[in-house]
Amino acid sequence: MTIRDKAITGTPCWIELDSSDVAKSREFYGQLFGWTAQEPNEEFGGYFNYSLGDALIAGGMKAPEGMPDVWSIYLATDDIKRTLDDARAHGGQVIVEAMPVGDLGVMGFLIDPTGASIGVWQPGEHQGFGKIGEHGAPGWFELHTREYEKALDFYRAVFGWKTQTEADTEEFRYTTLVVGEEQHAGVMDASAFLPEGVPAHWSVYFAVDDTDAALAKIDELGGSTVMPAEDTPYGRLAVAADSGGVQFKLVGPNEQMPTK
Repeated sequence: MTIRDKAITGTPCWIELDSSDVAKSREFYGQLFGWTAQEPNEEFGGYFNYSLGDALIAGGMKAPEGMPDVWSIYLATDDIKRTLDDARAHGGQVIVEAMPVGDLGVMGFLIDPTGASIGVWQPGEHQGFGKIGEHGAPGWFELHTREYEKALDFYRAVFGWKTQTEADTEEFRYTTLVVGEEQHAGVMDASAFLPEGVPAHWSVYFAVDDTDAALAKIDELGGSTVMPAEDTPYGRLAVAADSGGVQFKLVGPNEQMPTK
């Protein structure tokens, strides 16, 4: 578990849920992860923050009319205007121009050249989530794309990513964003398995102490299991959907192998 008091430029720094049923979402994540939901701020269109203990952990708001319910991820920048200009120059599409949010910071939103949506945040008073890797906090961030090399070129050029190839075979191609000795996000070549009609997209994994117990709790709360828990070299992973149908992922420790 890591306590974060400062957003690291180029890395995921914030997540937010657009929901058509905010009350249901607040109840679901509160019971699942122990999050506390602040009251909506009408000055910012009813936006509110979730907290885990004493740390901000995520944002929430009513999904705009006609837009899907979805978890979004934001990458930190120290110069949002430059970042958005660089995004355009490298084939991205800016869909929300730099927009100040009081003294909290400046936000923007773009679609990368492979079709994945990603937010951009220049911190002011709001530095993003304050915990990572703890139960109920974000644990990992991942881009699935059919245009793997194009995605890597874009994030290196626009966000200054330093990358490390983890696997490069026909069956599995995966690269991580590295700052110092720490990994912060991954990019997967999903061309072999991403269903037709499903665009490239970013996903958030939530860290849990027990993946199977979390899935059981999700089902109890009206959510569902999309992909059952599976042990991998990176932890016990699963895909779930909340009570409104929004998908997210879980990462927890692998099960202990039985001893003879």
